Amino acid sequence: MREIHFFRTISGSCPVEKFFDSLSAKQVEKVLWVLRIIRDIDFVPKEYFKKLVNTDDIWEIRVKSGSNIFRILGFFYKNKIIILTNGFMKKTQKTPLKELKLAQNRKKDYLERKR
Repeated sequence: MREIHFFRTISGSCPVEKFFDSLSAKQVEKVLWVLRIIRDIDFVPKEYFKKLVNTDDIWEIRVKSGSNIFRILGFFYKNKIIILTNGFMKKTQKTPLKELKLAQNRKKDYLERKR
């Protein structure tokens, strides 16, 4: 079983919670359902969770709710903890570079603060 934590900035704000606030109740319900799968199942299908290539070990949580596609990016910390850094609605085929860089910068910030 994995643990899922949300990244917090140095000021204490939580970008993933802000992302959740932008979603409808039904969309949040679907995101939480996918998070439970990732937390509880050892071998999660790539349909829901996959490592992004050409990144600094950034993983993507994949959620489809109706015609909307959402992504939440994060990374592993100490093997069984997933730190979620940012979420967004996917509008193009590729993950936006801006979102990838944000996840990588937040990972770097998190690891520096944990030292």
